[in-house]
Amino acid sequence: MAKTNTTEILEALAAEIGENVYIDIAKWHLFLSNAKLHTVVAEKMYPLLTSKSVNEDQVIKVLESIPVKIGGGKRELPLIDLLPLQCQVNLVDILEKYQTEF
Repeated sequence: MAKTNTTEILEALAAEIGENVYIDIAKWHLFLSNAKLHTVVAEKMYPLLTSKSVNEDQVIKVLESIPVKIGGGKRELPLIDLLPLQCQVNLVDILEKYQTEF
């Protein structure tokens, strides 16, 4: 991959996150790209790529810090509460892949 431009890396990371990670609500899967959250997640996760290793605890902390408005903005839930465990694992895998290619 060997992308040196931060914008290119963020765009590619956001696209991959958007296509592979989803919110699960009442067994409906809303991919982060459709929910317009993929770019936010990529931007928040980007600093982890420069660390020595991406681990699940770091990813969970970031996901806890991303608020998602529901019910027309009446409430907010942390993104971590809306992602199934498999999507969290997928996200860690994506970040680890990008870290090795960074």
